[in-house]
Amino acid sequence: MAEKREVWLRGPLPDMPILLQPVAHALLQAREELAELTQDFPSVRLWERPSELASPGFHLQHLTGVLDRLYTYARGEALTETQLEYLRAEGLATDVRTEELVQRFNTQVEKALEQLRQTHPDQLTQVRGVGRAQLPSTVLGLYVHSAEHTMRHVGQLLVTIRVLS
Repeated sequence: MAEKREVWLRGPLPDMPILLQPVAHALLQAREELAELTQDFPSVRLWERPSELASPGFHLQHLTGVLDRLYTYARGEALTETQLEYLRAEGLATDVRTEELVQRFNTQVEKALEQLRQTHPDQLTQVRGVGRAQLPSTVLGLYVHSAEHTMRHVGQLLVTIRVLS
């Protein structure tokens, strides 16, 4: 029965700092919903934009890229040229399959969860700069934003896939 419950209702995650449990729960929930949502979604429809909405391919690329970027900022690092190239390519049609994009997101979620596990609570209020302008945030602010941003795009992806299906 536990697997039918949303992730946050399944109890604490082992080795996850208590203050970061909600972030981890949201990322795991997104991963589960994405897997179910894209299970039978045909790759030939990845780049379609019904009613000028963002394509499913964009959302899948963007979900992965944003997690990578936000967690880089949380570590106090600048984006690499590879990350900037990825950002510029988000939404550009490629011959990649749906399953590959989902797997890339899953891999990024695992990296994010590992970083969350390694974050000491004393670090959460440390100031971090975001983007080239170094807009002020904190480690916790970046992590919380990663959770809400991920769930927002999963919701948009759900609508787009349903429209295309």
